[in-house]
Amino acid sequence: MSLFDDDRPARKTAHEIGSDLSLLSVDELSARIDLLRAEIERLESEKAKKGASRSAAEGLFR
Repeated sequence: MSLFDDDRPARKTAHEIGSDLSLLSVDELSARIDLLRAEIERLESEKAKKGASRSAAEGLFR
């Protein structure tokens, strides 16, 4: 164990859009699909919250 192990960049675990998929196993592809589905759900949830806030603000100022 080196003193400088913490200085090395951490291994990238997220999916990068457009990256080469040919070297990934079926399990790795499934993991990335799960990751992306979870991210889509997170984005849709945030969008719904912002939409509700906007609707409430529009109703207040009418």
